[in-house]
Amino acid sequence: MKKLIITSILIMTQTLNLSADSEKEIRADIKNVTVYPDRAQLNHECSIDLPSGKTVLKLGSLSPFIDAGSIQVKGFGDFTILSVSHRNNYLENLESIPEVKNIRSQIEALQLKVEDEKTAITVLNEKEAFLIANRAILVKETTFSVEQLKNVMELYTGNMEQVKTAILKKNRLIKDYEKQIENLQKQISGKFGRQQLPSGEISVTVSSEKSVSGKLSFSYVVSNAGWYPSYDIRVDNISRPVTIFYKANVYQKTGVQWKDVKLSFSNATPWVSGDIPVLHPWFIDYYIPAPEPRLMGMARGTRSVADREEAVKINETVVTEQQMDQYAEAAPVPMEKTVGETTVSFDVAVPYTIEPDGKVQTIEIQRTTTPAEYKYVTVPKLSPHAYLSGNISGWAEQNLIGGEASLYFENTFVGKSFLNVNQMKDTLTVSLGNDNSILVKREKRQDYTSRRTFGSNKTETYSFLITVRNNKSNQINITVNDQIPVSSNSGIDVQAEELSGGRYNRQTGEVSWDLEIKPQETRQIILTYSVKYPKDKTIILE
Repeated sequence: MKKLIITSILIMTQTLNLSADSEKEIRADIKNVTVYPDRAQLNHECSIDLPSGKTVLKLGSLSPFIDAGSIQVKGFGDFTILSVSHRNNYLENLESIPEVKNIRSQIEALQLKVEDEKTAITVLNEKEAFLIANRAILVKETTFSVEQLKNVMELYTGNMEQVKTAILKKNRLIKDYEKQIENLQKQISGKFGRQQLPSGEISVTVSSEKSVSGKLSFSYVVSNAGWYPSYDIRVDNISRPVTIFYKANVYQKTGVQWKDVKLSFSNATPWVSGDIPVLHPWFIDYYIPAPEPRLMGMARGTRSVADREEAVKINETVVTEQQMDQYAEAAPVPMEKTVGETTVSFDVAVPYTIEPDGKVQTIEIQRTTTPAEYKYVTVPKLSPHAYLSGNISGWAEQNLIGGEASLYFENTFVGKSFLNVNQMKDTLTVSLGNDNSILVKREKRQDYTSRRTFGSNKTETYSFLITVRNNKSNQINITVNDQIPVSSNSGIDVQAEELSGGRYNRQTGEVSWDLEIKPQETRQIILTYSVKYPKDKTIILE
């Protein structure tokens, strides 16, 4: 009977073990990350050893900002993936990951040292009190010779000095330990913020007929990460090509460190719907205003409390809705550019570590040297500066994205601009800042500026002298732009009196001159126009 009971228990235990799914925690390091403009795709890989039957594999310590719909799991081996699930584990937060545990351990060790030093100071304080108390007794109740008193005072002073010095050293140690604790706490706060984030978790249920080994790969998209472009545009002089340094500024606050990962920067926008928009019929009819509703017990022009609250909600929604010539310039990190049908990605060959603190890390992803046609432009009416521009042809092949650009001319930073690539032209015009070697001046010619009245009309004449001097050592091409007012009334007559050969657009009033100016040469052009209008009217021309 006893043997029968034991056998039954064994059979039941084996049956329960077979029917229950075994759970296994796995660790899969991040191998590579594809960063999009406002999110990122993370890819993990790991090796697994599976027993026969069903097994639930849990990959934890992940970001809590995972898009559950983007999770992909692939298996490699003689087993079958039955299901994949995702959750945020609020019982295990991201501060339980090894890196943070290590910092916490350091903090606890330092706190123990602080306690030890404070205990030692307490003992020293007791010793100091003992010395003081005994000194008073000895001095009061004992008769000493001068020599004996000297010895007693030396003994007292020596012991008291040791105690005071020891207390001072221990207080300094405590301050040092507390400073280290503060820095470590800042390190945790900087990495993960003050809030304790939950831990993302992916569970994969697999089945195998026998014990096997294999591999799993995980892929998913997280928010709170992204990249944006910036540029350094360098021109040594206007006889040489323009060099464009294309940089990726990457950041992430996903709660998880990307340690020694391969980075790829993609200009894809996976969050934008890939469906082609459909045009539906657009029906029109005469507008008939709806009759104003009459509410019982409410005067016209008033609204109910619910209506007013709804209006407030709607309103709230709207309102809230370079230097050592003997060395070659350092090369950028190795990079491979992949051009697809609709996207471009830059794959960085060197692993990077990106901390989850939201700080921007800048990585150069492309450097191109392109011939450019350089030209100066000045608008003396608005600015006394001459601005250099470079016209780059074939710019579309460089796969640029609009972004802020830092401008360098002749190894000097000259300012910032915006590289606008959203234009339907074969030539990209890049502003390279102003050049102080070109002087521009616009002044009124007082002798040729007048105001006359003849009959019922008044005529005002304005004349300006525009001077451009080239202090550079080479010839320049410069376009000077100015304007003449445009009449929007038949009673106002505007006439261009003298333009020094400039091109005049009567529709816009713009006047342009294309000048070639030799080194150390000064050129002058004259702009004169007149405006005739009824003398009883007023026109503001200055």
